[in-house]
Amino acid sequence: MTIRLLLVSCLALLLWTTPARAQLVTPGEGGVTMGHVHLVARDLEGTRKLLIALGGTPVANGSLQMIRFPGVFLLVRQAEPTGGTLGSVVNHFGFHVKDIKASVTKWQAAGLMIEPGNNGRVDQAWLNTADGARIEILEDTSIAEPIRMHHIHWNIVAVPEMQAWYAKHFGAVPGKRGQFDAADLPGVNLTFGKVDATNAGTRGRALDHIGFEVRNLAQFIARLEAAGVKMEGPMRKAGNGTTSIAFLTDPWGTYIELTEGLAP
Repeated sequence: MTIRLLLVSCLALLLWTTPARAQLVTPGEGGVTMGHVHLVARDLEGTRKLLIALGGTPVANGSLQMIRFPGVFLLVRQAEPTGGTLGSVVNHFGFHVKDIKASVTKWQAAGLMIEPGNNGRVDQAWLNTADGARIEILEDTSIAEPIRMHHIHWNIVAVPEMQAWYAKHFGAVPGKRGQFDAADLPGVNLTFGKVDATNAGTRGRALDHIGFEVRNLAQFIARLEAAGVKMEGPMRKAGNGTTSIAFLTDPWGTYIELTEGLAP
């Protein structure tokens, strides 16, 4: 009986802990991993339904209501956005799916308006929230899950400088993604597209900010400040009373939230 109870207890512990580990990718040596994307929407429930139909799962961390995808959380705040992602420094964000044909068929059956891939590409699709947050879908048959977080795509004038900034301050590893200069962090590829005109910052738009989960946030903030990065106020607790948060804006207008303890 004792052995049976022990086995049951171990199984319960495994079932309880596995989802938490799977929610975000383990931080790298720099202590940073992809955390969340925060959207602004006129229709809060409509946007949440779209993200759930896309493959997300509603979860809560206290008062924080989120949509969980493997590798990222999406948060939605009800407000009037100043614009979509087109015209913003963050042009779009993207997911990988294991089977794009099956995914598109399922999404269309659920009423999602799916745009075809660029130039007839069959491994790519697009969709937009009602407020113009643009989402790219790319097929990767090697992933284990039906869908998971893949990239954030900037359109900026200073590609080498931005790539170097994220490498220096966040530990992103510079590289390439196709024809684009890029940098990798655990859970996300940062893709830097070159444009000739300066785009608007993200704050207040349909994609208001991106978020990185950080190990030992207070220490990380101290390192940023020592390197001359200006924070927008001190570290504080989120509305749930447990998650630590802090904000900054990168030199190109990307509003960034740093969190510690975002996952439920």
